[in-house]
Amino acid sequence: MELGLVTLLRAAWVAAILPVVIALIPSPKISFFQQFVLGFAKRGKIMQSSSNKFAVPQKLFIHFYILASVWTTLLLAATWLYAYSTVPKISEPYLFSSIANHLTGGSRIFSFHSSHTSKEHRSRIAVSIFLLLLMEAQVLRRLFESIYMFKYSPSARMHILGYLTGLFFYTAVPISLCCNHATEVYTFGLSLIQEFIVKGKDRMLATEVDWWRFLNPLIQLRWYSWIGAAIFFWGWIHQYHCHAILGSLRENREDNDEYVVPHGDWFQYVSSPHYLAEIVVYAGFVVASGCSDLTIWLLWGFTVANLVLAAAETQRWYLHKFDNYPRNRFAIFPFVY
Repeated sequence: MELGLVTLLRAAWVAAILPVVIALIPSPKISFFQQFVLGFAKRGKIMQSSSNKFAVPQKLFIHFYILASVWTTLLLAATWLYAYSTVPKISEPYLFSSIANHLTGGSRIFSFHSSHTSKEHRSRIAVSIFLLLLMEAQVLRRLFESIYMFKYSPSARMHILGYLTGLFFYTAVPISLCCNHATEVYTFGLSLIQEFIVKGKDRMLATEVDWWRFLNPLIQLRWYSWIGAAIFFWGWIHQYHCHAILGSLRENREDNDEYVVPHGDWFQYVSSPHYLAEIVVYAGFVVASGCSDLTIWLLWGFTVANLVLAAAETQRWYLHKFDNYPRNRFAIFPFVY
């Protein structure tokens, strides 16, 4: 089942990437297909009123982040509890020497205890937990922005298929970050539920929590996970700043469809810096995973292709809308595109 889930996710990401990549090919022979795909990608200011037949309000973006927050939290809690169960109990004095051995390059941390999971396996689970923690930081911030920062115009719309794509994306990303252990975590979760039914709440709550074992996944992380986290938060911070700039443009103008040119932060270089920042955020996932997980590479590939397509359309809209639009701004990648 585990391999089946991984294969299914990879196939889904490939199927999502291919139409977008084809639509990005500059060929008049496929212009009809390009317009077809662009019709799904358009939203907000770019979507013409005549295209609203199969559209929903853009404010429904909040559904993506509610779904992602709940789903990511559930996966994070289940995976972390599973990781907790795989770490053998050790005495505190030996714990400190084991941590020191790990930090100084020792290869036998916790090896004096027998366990049904190897150190390498626990390390991979730790990476999944870390990725889910980063995802939690991303979706909770986006949820906050949707509630308190963005003031969508009443006329702002998005295509229904774009809405469904967003639901797919925010369902598939969290599970893609931990899909290699999904079967184990699912089985463990079922056993916990059965134990809860047999023992009852009071007896389960009486179990003492070993905080050293609980935090063990963070101790297991290797250097590349922290570099990935640094890349993630670099994009995370800039995306927040860019969203704040966009949100400020519509303050006290909920009933006004007028648009102005944004300035500041990465807007000085590209027309869609919030998209560029999102690409950086998801690149952080790739690096934090060790750059070895094809599923995470594919979800990053879809993110890049989808946002490049949207950024190109946004660039064309800005150039058409504003005669004095800065001509030195690129669409999404500074000095490249």
